Amino acid sequence: MNTMLFSRWLPAIEKTSIVRKGALGVAGLAFVGGAVAGPAVAAQAAPEHVGSPVSQSVLADKDHKNDKDHKGDKGKKDREPSRDRLVPRGVQGEQSRIDLSAEQAANVRAIVKATKKAGMDERAAVIAVGTSLQESKLENLGHLGDRNDHDSQGLFQQRPSSGWGSVEQITDPEYATTAFLKGLKQVDGWRDLPLTVAAQKVQVSAFPQAYAQWEDQAADLVAEAWNNS
Repeated sequence: MNTMLFSRWLPAIEKTSIVRKGALGVAGLAFVGGAVAGPAVAAQAAPEHVGSPVSQSVLADKDHKNDKDHKGDKGKKDREPSRDRLVPRGVQGEQSRIDLSAEQAANVRAIVKATKKAGMDERAAVIAVGTSLQESKLENLGHLGDRNDHDSQGLFQQRPSSGWGSVEQITDPEYATTAFLKGLKQVDGWRDLPLTVAAQKVQVSAFPQAYAQWEDQAADLVAEAWNNS
């Protein structure tokens, strides 16, 4: 009778031994992995998960959910900004549009990148790009001699004599954009203003309505560049 019981228990004992050996092996790997790769890797390799179908099922479901969440976040990240965020009040008046060279397109990305670095949103980028479209057609202009408007230079035609910075500074796209945005931040309710009004309060142009014509193209350019800058 004892021999028969032992024979019945033997497979279970052998199975338990194999599980323990497997657990010990993974535990050893977890220790080595934890020393090199940190606690997160060690936790994933913890022996309590070995030989436990319920735990493995829970972990698999969790990993599947994390993968779905990650893909969802990536989809949101890659999505273009909504038109409502880019142009909350709609465009004002007739719109103009120009074809961009590679240099002009690079300057759009530089403006967008500087806007994001400054912690400002898509609307700020639209106002900045629209302003540059009017001031320089998105070209980083140096001094134009007789054709120059006083000492205005760069993407935003900022003037050293008016305190915008040195020539070297205002012809640097990141510096020029950041300087413009600092001025924009001082405008009350700038997000809800028409582009031409917000831009004029910073630029103080002799042609205050001229910025309005570029709002549609500025919005399109920012939408395209926002997730690629």
